[in-house]
Amino acid sequence: MAWHLRRLRVARGFSQEALAVDAGVDRTYVSGIERGSFNPTVEVLERLATALGCDVAELFAIPQADDEVPAPLRPGRKKA
Repeated sequence: MAWHLRRLRVARGFSQEALAVDAGVDRTYVSGIERGSFNPTVEVLERLATALGCDVAELFAIPQADDEVPAPLRPGRKKA
């Protein structure tokens, strides 16, 4: 689940902070989920999926052999 959250976030161009704001959670919580340190509740998963514009089931899809590890986004805040 953590891998897919990061993959979807990066593919949509969200920073952890932007996703956290849109989902109504703390940025460190998003980071912790992506690292596998935190286990989100169903409610948080629904909010993250809504913010990403996907279905919760996409967060639990089995990775395919040809799936690439998402490249990291540039650090820091995006200019408004």
